[in-house]
Amino acid sequence: MRDQERPDEGSVADAQRAHWQSTYTEHPRMYGTEPSEPARYAAGAFRAAGARTVLELGAGHGRDALFFAREGFAVHATDFSATALDQLTAAAKESGLGERVTTTVHDVREPLPLPDASVDAVFAHMLLCMALSTREIRAAVDEIGRVLRPGGLLVYTVRHTGDAHFGAGISHGDNIYEHGGFAVHFFDADLIHALAKGWHMHGVHAFEEGELPRRLWRITQAR
Repeated sequence: MRDQERPDEGSVADAQRAHWQSTYTEHPRMYGTEPSEPARYAAGAFRAAGARTVLELGAGHGRDALFFAREGFAVHATDFSATALDQLTAAAKESGLGERVTTTVHDVREPLPLPDASVDAVFAHMLLCMALSTREIRAAVDEIGRVLRPGGLLVYTVRHTGDAHFGAGISHGDNIYEHGGFAVHFFDADLIHALAKGWHMHGVHAFEEGELPRRLWRITQAR
């Protein structure tokens, strides 16, 4: 069953944490400095909604967090890689954006270190489709809902079951497959709709990214 806890729940994600830490160490700013297309979209949506503060989950070395800061938002960036956040902090200072960007080392499997209804918008690019069980994903979305102010927007992206890597590589159960050292939870439509219960769904947009290409959905929903 989808919600059943996997026997190895936690162990895969813990291994991935070590993998990402070493990856960021060996390849600083591995995603470049240009913002992702979902971040460009999110900035417009957040601005239209009157948002001033943005929480980015899984910010990595910060290409999108820095973009949000340049766009005038106050950004709180989290990631489970301290190395990535060190790179983000250094880049923010170099760019004169240090006062607009704060960071916290955080594992999305844990409660968010923020008060209830304390942020205007949340952005997560391919964070929720990491090596997380469905139970952990639902808990993370509940936490996002807790910290968002009423009417606040969540924009997130995930790889889906139409992706070329779905079903390939090492299976860890619960639609999680590991390929090339990276484990991904591929979303189906049922999970998207389940995560939107209690929210106002604004839309689901299919797009592609990268050379593979990765096939993703961009979801926008409001609290």
